[in-house]
Amino acid sequence: MPRNVFVWAATDLAMLILAACPSGALHAQSAGVQGEVALSSQLVDRGVAVTPATPILQGAVSWASPSGWSLGVSGSTETRSPGHLVEALAQASRSWVLSSDWQMQAGLLYYDYPGNSRSRAYDRAELGVSWIYRDILTFAVSGARVLHTDDHRTRGAADLDFHWPLAWHFSLSAGAGIAQTLMPAHGRYSYGVANHYAYGHAGLIWSDGPWRVDFEHIANDQDVRWSRHNPSTVANWVTTISRSF
Repeated sequence: MPRNVFVWAATDLAMLILAACPSGALHAQSAGVQGEVALSSQLVDRGVAVTPATPILQGAVSWASPSGWSLGVSGSTETRSPGHLVEALAQASRSWVLSSDWQMQAGLLYYDYPGNSRSRAYDRAELGVSWIYRDILTFAVSGARVLHTDDHRTRGAADLDFHWPLAWHFSLSAGAGIAQTLMPAHGRYSYGVANHYAYGHAGLIWSDGPWRVDFEHIANDQDVRWSRHNPSTVANWVTTISRSF
């Protein structure tokens, strides 16, 4: 299973579903239906803790065509509350081969947080474009519109991710990004205390056939919270074990 798209930061649900979708020159060999299941120590979205530091079960299924189109859906649930989704995602994307070294991908994603009325305030649609150099370096920009609110401004984000193969099935992973907060600040425990924030990750990846383990340190430049009723913060280290099929 190709792992050539690191667009929306480590342990994000979008990374799981996009990783399940072939892109670029790999379409001819990998077109068809693919899937992935994963167990993470926390669900993180662009440096923001979506859940507390508790085991998260994730699953993704995608379909890709030889022409570069792909569709996918995925979902996440806390293992202590099986059957109760904390995040769901639908995705459609198109990939192009620009040269022997460069690929490009454009995708439309829909995020859904079905937990409660407060978490649903962060439901959003997002359009992103990424450029991939030899499956090593990825630069991505995106714009998101938050749904179910009267504020229809577009929130922008930009990400730069690096992936370098090492010996014994290991590889180095690192990245950084900046994004506008999805919701304006309201008090001490708001989603953000400014209209933008920076974040990053660094760690190791081990992969062998369908198996993969991510061990990442994730940080942001401020104490970003989803809301005063869900003051979850990002754990210093986040681990994800996944298997593709």
